[in-house]
Amino acid sequence: MSKQLRSVHQLASLAIDAGRYESKAYMIRKFQQSDIDQVISIWLEASIKAHDFVGSDFWKSKVTDMREIYIPSGETYVYEEEGIIQGFVSLCNDTIAAIFVSPDFQGKGIGRQLIQKAKDVRDILNLTVYKQNQKSIEFYKKCEFTIEQERIDENTGHPELLMKFNS
Repeated sequence: MSKQLRSVHQLASLAIDAGRYESKAYMIRKFQQSDIDQVISIWLEASIKAHDFVGSDFWKSKVTDMREIYIPSGETYVYEEEGIIQGFVSLCNDTIAAIFVSPDFQGKGIGRQLIQKAKDVRDILNLTVYKQNQKSIEFYKKCEFTIEQERIDENTGHPELLMKFNS
């Protein structure tokens, strides 16, 4: 699919269901301030689930910062289907600062599409992921990210990996 078609942000996916094709309209679009409650809800729920080795109180303590600082200051795109935001990616320069898919919609290719959106707007991408989050590490490897270094996250004290993608 061409970058020009993806840049329209209005895509249709086809699913084969017993010989019938069903069209599901979705879009990846720029974040709007009216999306903030859904985005924060996805971030919190997915963070607690993916990072169960970090106490949930830590994530809950970061809600205000996410709402007032990080999401508004980033270049954020949301994946929306039938009026429901199901995931988002937030970029800060060449860094994927956040990428989260609602646990209810994980495993459906949404994360891969959000990574592709980030690749469409950046030639180089960096991200950090907790070393204990093996599911996400494998996902990023499948999306052509490579491990560059290991370090300690100063906020939680847990080891994290710096991963990089070059187009």
